[in-house]
Amino acid sequence: MPAPGEDRVVEERVRAPSAGAGEELQVFGVRNPAVAALGRDAATAEQRGDPERAEMLLERALRIDGRDPAILQQMAELQLAGGRLDQAASYAQRSFELGPQVGEICQRSLRTLIVVHERAAAWEEARKARDRLAACRVAPPERF
Repeated sequence: MPAPGEDRVVEERVRAPSAGAGEELQVFGVRNPAVAALGRDAATAEQRGDPERAEMLLERALRIDGRDPAILQQMAELQLAGGRLDQAASYAQRSFELGPQVGEICQRSLRTLIVVHERAAAWEEARKARDRLAACRVAPPERF
């Protein structure tokens, strides 16, 4: 079950600010369709207020592909909402390292790390993550 107010923190500080209006470059790797489906099911379970089911579905997805940045980030956000900061940081860091380093997943990973570091009063680490955030925003190439 999410810690009181933590699910709102995830939405307001991690997801909403990272959701671009299509003006930034997004890079998506080839994903296993089963992993993507489990991620969608986990998001649905989370929205319905069933974080335990969401976590179980994400764990299943990670057993199939433990290197999927989107699933790792989804798990990081679920851990953050549950108040499990160490786990949230671990999943977000792995998502950032394995992810495309640009776009929404990159931003969400770093925003998760910022929140975790702030909660731990690790101000220098929070600043470093905040400084890297701008590099996630890359304009797409011009089309003619």
